[in-house]
Amino acid sequence: MTRGLVLDQDLESELGITTVPQVVRDGISTFWISKSDIHEAIRSLRFQAPAPYTMLYDLTAIDERGHTHRDGQPPSDFTIVYHLYSFDRNAYVRLKVALSENQLSLPTITDIFPSANWYEREVWDMFGIVFDHHPHLERILMPRSWSGHPLRKDHPARATEMGPFRLPEEKEDAEQAALQFHPEEWGMSREHDGLDFLFLNVGPQHPGTHGVLRIALQLDGEVIVDAVADIGFHHRGAEKMGERQTWHTYIPYTDRVDYLGGVMNNFAYLTTVEKLAGITVPPRGQMIRVMMAELFRIINHLVWYGTFAQDLGQMSPVFYLFNDRERAFGIVEAICGARMHPNWFRIGGVAQDLPNGWDQMFREFLAYLPSRLDEYDRTVLRNRLFKVRTKGIGGCSIKEGIDWGMTGPNLRACGLEWDFRKKQPYACYDQLEFDIPVGTSGDCYDRAIIHVEEMRQSLRIIQQCVDNMPGGPCNADHPLTMPPPKARTMHDIETLIHHFLGVSWGPVIPAGEAMVPIEGTKGNNGYYLVSDGGNGSYRTRIRTPSFAHMQMLPLLCRGLMIPDLLAILGSLDYVLADIDR
Repeated sequence: MTRGLVLDQDLESELGITTVPQVVRDGISTFWISKSDIHEAIRSLRFQAPAPYTMLYDLTAIDERGHTHRDGQPPSDFTIVYHLYSFDRNAYVRLKVALSENQLSLPTITDIFPSANWYEREVWDMFGIVFDHHPHLERILMPRSWSGHPLRKDHPARATEMGPFRLPEEKEDAEQAALQFHPEEWGMSREHDGLDFLFLNVGPQHPGTHGVLRIALQLDGEVIVDAVADIGFHHRGAEKMGERQTWHTYIPYTDRVDYLGGVMNNFAYLTTVEKLAGITVPPRGQMIRVMMAELFRIINHLVWYGTFAQDLGQMSPVFYLFNDRERAFGIVEAICGARMHPNWFRIGGVAQDLPNGWDQMFREFLAYLPSRLDEYDRTVLRNRLFKVRTKGIGGCSIKEGIDWGMTGPNLRACGLEWDFRKKQPYACYDQLEFDIPVGTSGDCYDRAIIHVEEMRQSLRIIQQCVDNMPGGPCNADHPLTMPPPKARTMHDIETLIHHFLGVSWGPVIPAGEAMVPIEGTKGNNGYYLVSDGGNGSYRTRIRTPSFAHMQMLPLLCRGLMIPDLLAILGSLDYVLADIDR
């Protein structure tokens, strides 16, 4: 709380504004700022503060109209929530703005953070909050013809609440008209200096987009003038579903966000849930989680490695790398009982302890993979054509990466040695030794080098976990764990009822809010959760790395050729569900 008060005094003395500090469970300095002061406050933190907050980590909103536990918070129908990050301070700050239902607008901050463009569009799309002077305030996840704003509490949560679907002729005509391409609606012009531009659709059914992603290219001949990503085809309402599931039953939904990351999704979500509940996972449970998370980091990178090589014309590597992935999935299936979507972490630990023989499976994999990675280096990274297609292509500086919210291996490829497993250790990462690989130019080749080296570092981490796995319980002895402790359920009726409710309804998490981001497979991944003292989340916000990375696409590919676009897309290591949620 001391750091928060210091920042409060700094803001008041430098800007002459009034702030209202808020106590939160995650320890992030949190302040309410008036609508008229928010733009200048963010500008000050970005440009004038001694250790500036150079990254807009996330921007979202909350429909407060049904929120009851708001002690000490200003009255608000809707709240805008900004998360800024300072690399110099290695700290986040959370700024909030209260809005009334009849005045849902506030100034854009796209002039301060370019990455605010998509985040503000998403808030407008999901909540109907207007950002004045935004350069292109259009829907981003929902179709342009959609009616309503899905993350408002009065918007239906299920299709069965919306009545039967009907398509009268006038609606069909309107939908067809909405599909027509007009460059002006995308922020692009038809011509320049008397010359017409060419427009080309890449996707949404193109193998190079790795899923249902559409990119509208503005071309001068074969040179890319602009590239506008059309996302949302994979949007399934993951945040809305988080607000109608219990804390426990939402775990399998997280598996489907970064669907190549497996338990890494559980890790990000449960770390925040446990911060809200005050649960400490025992050492064995922490190390099991880290071991499995690093195995899925390798699994993710193997898929990326093979498909990236395939994007650039090499067919053989993808078959070899998917074969190695199957070996890793054999371990996952033996431990978790499932493969891509194991749904295996639990509130307070894991679903069950490790089975007999788990260490031998890991040791065989640890002995097998390094020589294979060496062979792939010779086949892919040292291939002359691969180098020509990737070196000097799609590069960016550290500053540009931070300005646009880039994190993870893509930011480290720019030359910034920053890994949240070391900078803000969680679980047992502070007990493990591993290096942070960094690049220099941030181009496609450097991104490849970093991803490959990260697999070797993950092998180092797994080796330490196998060699030093602690004994003891793998789950916390806490009444809010899932499943809850059962030792005294047959002692009296009260404990039996408590256990029954804990299993059937799930735990009741104390009111509050928290966000504990982790180093996911593709970058920094954080769940911002608000509890209203119930057995489910009042607001579930998923900050994914792929959303920020895809917004950078125009910056990375302008002035290049169409084949370079596919190299850039392959190097970014994104997943459509991670973008669209």
